[in-house]
Amino acid sequence: MTSVYVFNGPNLNLLGTRKPEVYGTTTLSDVEAMCREEAEALGLELVFGQSNHEGQLIDWIQEAGAAVKAGQAIGAVLNPGAYTHTSVALHDAIEGVELPLIELHISNVHRREPFRHHSYVSPVASGIVVGFGVYGYVLAIRGLHNAARPV
Repeated sequence: MTSVYVFNGPNLNLLGTRKPEVYGTTTLSDVEAMCREEAEALGLELVFGQSNHEGQLIDWIQEAGAAVKAGQAIGAVLNPGAYTHTSVALHDAIEGVELPLIELHISNVHRREPFRHHSYVSPVASGIVVGFGVYGYVLAIRGLHNAARPV
């Protein structure tokens, strides 16, 4: 079965309790269940992970890139959290393995603090979903699936 990867960066394990006025009350486990349901509806297997460690995210990106090249996956959805604004390493990993990737943010980062307005991930992302709350994960999976389908 073809896979879709969903990766979450630092502090996303705190969903549901951290700044609920910004991120809502849905937990990361709830998000995983929602993503699994969407993936299964599209005939995909979900590979879901969260890490507070940049190196772990890079390893997963490289694994996903290899899976796409092998025809075993369609790409990845990445909520890089704060690494969005700081990580050249994530940018380089995505670019290096040519991973089809949707960058995802639960909140509208462009309506927040100015330091959140710049992304190192966006220039190498296939698309960006911003500000739709946790439903953005469903939109991102659908978008990636549609982009992977032959025309």
